[in-house]
Amino acid sequence: MSDDPMEHPKRETPSNADKPVEQWTTGDEAMTGAQASYLKTMCEEAGEEFNPDLTKAEASKLIDTLQERTGRG
Repeated sequence: MSDDPMEHPKRETPSNADKPVEQWTTGDEAMTGAQASYLKTMCEEAGEEFNPDLTKAEASKLIDTLQERTGRG
C-alpha cells in the first residue's frame, strides 16, 4: 500500500461536515427539513422552545449545543 496522497485524493479532502459553519456558503439559508425535524426532537428533550426561523448555520450550532446537553452527541 502506498503513502502517496494522490493515489486516493478523496481521502485527503476534508468533508463539508468538518468546515466551520462561519465558512458555509449556504449558512444563511433557512435550515433544512432534516435539521428542523431533529432540532424539534432535541428541543423537546432539552426543554427548549423550537424556533422554526433559524438559518442552517444557527440550527447546526444549536444542534451541537443540545447534543452536548442531552448526551446525544
